[in-house]
Amino acid sequence: MTTLAAIFPPTQAPERLGGVAAAAEAAGLAQLWVWEDCFYESGIATATAILAATSRVTVGIGLLPVPLRNVALTAMEIATMARLFPGRLTAGVGHGVLDWMSQVGGKVESPMTLLREYTTALYALLQGDTVTTHGRYVHLDRVALDWPPIVVPPLLVGGIGPRTVSLAGELADGLIIPGGQSPDDVQTSVRQFQAGRTAAGRTVAGQTAAGRTAAGPADIVVFTEAAADGPAAAIAATASEYARAGATCIAVNAAQSDADLERFVGFLAREVKPRLD
Repeated sequence: MTTLAAIFPPTQAPERLGGVAAAAEAAGLAQLWVWEDCFYESGIATATAILAATSRVTVGIGLLPVPLRNVALTAMEIATMARLFPGRLTAGVGHGVLDWMSQVGGKVESPMTLLREYTTALYALLQGDTVTTHGRYVHLDRVALDWPPIVVPPLLVGGIGPRTVSLAGELADGLIIPGGQSPDDVQTSVRQFQAGRTAAGRTVAGQTAAGRTAAGPADIVVFTEAAADGPAAAIAATASEYARAGATCIAVNAAQSDADLERFVGFLAREVKPRLD
């Protein structure tokens, strides 16, 4: 079954979070997504605020830019959230906007190398492993979380380039596809993701050659945009196209920057969701 979610973008004032989260819970919307853009809001803080204000809504962070964050700190924060709110969190990482990463002194010569090293280390830390690695960018010496997650949240990688998508299949539990992609684009990315998974031997249950737990069903999250006032049938039709292309979650952002998000999340839950194929 495909999940219909709403997006709380970091361009919205953080004090609006509580009301939007409460409206989503009251309407029965399953999931809210946030992300971390320079220099708006912390993805960790906004996700935690939503989880604390609700009891059933799940939260996705899509995504945390890896050049901005030390991997041990990210693991600590995700693990803390996962223990406080078990089973209600999905975490995503990615390259970030490279101009912004340069602006904060975090831009690297090889973003792909950083993302590979970072995702590998973060995945292992969240599994409770003791990690020693001395890569080009990620350096850890016998690092382990004292409070690893009891329920390990899915770890996703965001991106649309074929190398990044393939890396997501190889190392992560799923893929976040940003807005502006057609259903055909999504279908292509899903194929690339699955090819990366197959090449890494992650298509069956059990242990991989590297000793990692093989992934279960993948999360394919597609971000899209829609008018806050509908029509519901058109939004549902678009979401259904993405679902047929392979998306397991469609997260919808209100197109209008001044949209009434409390109303919008209720509209998605009550009028759009029942129309999904």
